[in-house]
Amino acid sequence: MDQFSRTQMLFGKEGMKRLFCSHVAVFGVGGVGGFAIEGLARSGVGKISIFDDDNICLTNINRQIMATSQNVGNNKVDEMKLRVMSINPKATVNAHLCFYDKDTHVDLTQYDYIIDAVDTVSSKLLLVERAKDCAVPIISCMGTGNKLDPTRFLVADIFETKICPLAKVMRKELRRRGIKELKVVYSQELPMEPDDNQGELSCKRNCICPQGAAAHCTFRRQVPGSVSFVPSVAGMILAGEVIKQILDKL
Repeated sequence: MDQFSRTQMLFGKEGMKRLFCSHVAVFGVGGVGGFAIEGLARSGVGKISIFDDDNICLTNINRQIMATSQNVGNNKVDEMKLRVMSINPKATVNAHLCFYDKDTHVDLTQYDYIIDAVDTVSSKLLLVERAKDCAVPIISCMGTGNKLDPTRFLVADIFETKICPLAKVMRKELRRRGIKELKVVYSQELPMEPDDNQGELSCKRNCICPQGAAAHCTFRRQVPGSVSFVPSVAGMILAGEVIKQILDKL
């Protein structure tokens, strides 16, 4: 018996071998991406590449699985790698401390599947466009902020989505690029208007910045409200969809 014995009861030995030999990339290691990585790791995926340029801050603790009061200031990708290795020491984790943009050169063809859990629209579009050009399967997460009902998530083609503001923007931009389909996880819940939305400090160094911004900190306005039980569910759905696709158990 090992840590995947109960998973093997559902996937079988060949399924577990297939997962261990698979390579999945996750772009964005936040509230959604962190739980997607968690789901992949706990299902036995053998190789995971993760991409994010951010450090852990206090406001991540309410929803990001790698964030604790002890590791504020540390790189998210490094902390997530440590977590995955503690779950499955036989796994390979490639941690890339970078923001995905036009200057990021990664061979996407090495991946069996790509999970897009990026917040920035321009990066999401670029990643989707490049994945489509390489014929690499990709699934994207739409907005999870300002929402409270984790039961409202659905998996669909983006051109079948409704309500989600991010999906609306993505649909428009994907049409402009001639992309006719994209598998997504999205919520049919109407976003709330958060109270006291005064923005927050985002720090790239190992400090908490309790009083005002230091030179190395940036101030972000219109920060969405969040809870632990919404982005986590979206992340697990992403992982589940990828695993089912890899195993061809739709």
